[in-house]
Amino acid sequence: MPKGPQGQKRPADVIGNAVKVMRIATGEETEEVDPVKSAAAELGSRGGNARAATMTPERRAEIAKKAAKARWRIRVPVRGQKERT
Repeated sequence: MPKGPQGQKRPADVIGNAVKVMRIATGEETEEVDPVKSAAAELGSRGGNARAATMTPERRAEIAKKAAKARWRIRVPVRGQKERT
């Protein structure tokens, strides 16, 4: 059986999936959430907050500038491919 984005079991066919989503939305079924994955997500966000708290403002600015530069860089198309924006 296919899995959803958080690892939930989902029906393979479109109709079955629509029925499953409708039942979850109306409360007829509860969505099974893997406690291990949700705990990992919580711990990951804690780590990010701790890292941000210990980082100097200069280092945060350096990381932000690097990220902005990567986002706004001009992409040169490869020969034979259309340019993506």
